[in-house]
Amino acid sequence: MPWLKDEAMPAFLAALQSQGRLWVPVEEEWGSCLAVWEEKSLRLTPGPTLLAAKGLFLPQTEKLFHYRVEAEGAVISESEPPAAAARQIVFGLRPCDVAAVAVMDKVFLDGGYVDCAYRARREASALVALACREAAPTCFCRAFGLDPLAAPGADVLLLPLEGGYLVRAQTAKGEELLAQAQGVLAQEPALDWPAPPAFLLEVTAAGVPAKLAAMFDHPLWDNLYQKCLGCGICTYLCPTCYCFDVQSADRGTEGYRYRCWDSCMFPEYTLMAGGHNPRPTKKERVRNRFLHKLCYLPERFGVFGCVGCGRCLLKCPVNLDIAAVLKKVQEVGTHV
Repeated sequence: MPWLKDEAMPAFLAALQSQGRLWVPVEEEWGSCLAVWEEKSLRLTPGPTLLAAKGLFLPQTEKLFHYRVEAEGAVISESEPPAAAARQIVFGLRPCDVAAVAVMDKVFLDGGYVDCAYRARREASALVALACREAAPTCFCRAFGLDPLAAPGADVLLLPLEGGYLVRAQTAKGEELLAQAQGVLAQEPALDWPAPPAFLLEVTAAGVPAKLAAMFDHPLWDNLYQKCLGCGICTYLCPTCYCFDVQSADRGTEGYRYRCWDSCMFPEYTLMAGGHNPRPTKKERVRNRFLHKLCYLPERFGVFGCVGCGRCLLKCPVNLDIAAVLKKVQEVGTHV
C-alpha cells in the first residue's frame, strides 16, 4: 500500500489539485468548513468540519430556469447544468461524512427520480477520505454501524499513522487520482494496523426503527419537543438533511425560479395553499424529524438518516440532539 509522509502532504495536495478543484478542511474564524485549497493550513483535528460536504452536491441556493413574458407567451430557458468537466476532489472527509454522501445518493439517485444537477456534480467528484484515529467528544458513528477506520464509499482512503498516511485507492476513480501522485508516494513501511479509537459517547441505534414504528402517538413526544426553539440549525448542519423549497424571483416581465435549502423544523415548511398545516406545532415537527431519520429512511432506503457526526450535539442551543433521543427511545418500555 502506498505511503504518504507527513512532509509530502503539500505535494500530494498539489498533485490532486492538478486534476480538478480541490476542497480541503480548513478553520475559519466562525468554524471549520471545506474550502478550495490555496496553501491554507489544513484542519486535520478529530471529528468532521462544522459545515458538511452536502453543499458541494446540493448547493444552498440553485437556479433552475429563467423565464421571460413576451406577447406570444412565456419563454423558458433552463439554467446551465453543472459543468461535468469541472472536476472536483473533496479531500479529508471523515468516514461519517462519506456515509452521509451515500445517504444523499440514495435520495437523489436511487429514490425513483434522478436529480440531474446532483448527478452531474457527483459524477464529477472524487472523495478522498481521512480515517479517524481519534474521536471527537461528540462523535457516535459506531451507533450506526460505521467503522471510523474505513470509508467504503470513498474513492481514496488515507489512514493516519506515525509519520504519515497509508493510502489506498478503492475505486477506478481513486486509482486514477493516485496515478498522478505517484511521485510523492513512497513504499509502505512496516507498521501495525491501528486499533479503533475510543469513544466518549456510547449509544446504539439497534432495534430503534422497529420500536419507533409503533411510537407515533407515544407520550414521549409530549415532553421531548418542549425545549425546541425551531431554529433549524440541526437541519442546516446535518450532512444528510436534503429538504428544499422552490421559489421565484421576478423582475418585471422576467425572472428565474430557484431552489434553496429548507427545514422541516420551520412551521411554513408544511403550510398548504389553503392554510392547512399537518404539522402545526413543534411537537409534530420534532417528532417528524426524528422519525424520518431513525424510522422512515431505514424503511425506504435501508439506511439511517444519521451518521453520528455529532454536529447537532455541538450546536443545538438547547441540547435536543439525536443521540439523546436515541437513548430516550431505548429507555421506553424498560425504564418508566
